[in-house]
Amino acid sequence: MPFSFSARVGKTVKARLEPRTGVGFPLDAGQSLKVSDPFGGQVADLFCFDRLVPHDVLSSGRSIDENDTLALTKGHFLYGRSGRIMLEILEDSCGVHDFLITPCSLDMFQKLGNHQEHHPSCQENLENAALQGRHDPRLIGTAFNIFMNVPVAGNGRISIQPPRSKAGDFILFLAHRDLFVALTACSDEGTNNGACKPIDYEVFPVSWAGHTR
Repeated sequence: MPFSFSARVGKTVKARLEPRTGVGFPLDAGQSLKVSDPFGGQVADLFCFDRLVPHDVLSSGRSIDENDTLALTKGHFLYGRSGRIMLEILEDSCGVHDFLITPCSLDMFQKLGNHQEHHPSCQENLENAALQGRHDPRLIGTAFNIFMNVPVAGNGRISIQPPRSKAGDFILFLAHRDLFVALTACSDEGTNNGACKPIDYEVFPVSWAGHTR
């Protein structure tokens, strides 16, 4: 991908995901990824693959287990199925994200929203992104749902509430391995407080984070 190449040679590159769209790109060990909510109240789904071990993918269960918390934020790590660290959260201005809910899908929209026609979904956008990187979309599981607000009640019941992210909120990741990242601007109006909006993302070169390969 052109922007990833630019980051590799020392340039920071910023791009915008329009509502209900997705993108896939390589992220090298030592590079950083910043995901921002430009208008507030918008979720972004993130999933990743190890480029050197393609069957090792982001794992919700492993990440929750290794961090001993559902409330993943600054100082926590996202793990692959192997138990190896994929991403580290360096900064987090919002502090509320979800790692329980699977990506929205056409099947979900048809069941819950009575949509018989096509409806964009994070599942479809993540799968398309994976295919761009020649990764198996069947390996996509629970994404890290950036800015998604899913409180867990004392009895274990969950509910999807409006995101707490405000305009300009962001989360910054550091890659610990050579990854292929799939990222979406969530397609579910209900998850995004009634309207789907853009998501901004930036890839920083290795030197920016002070890390070397």
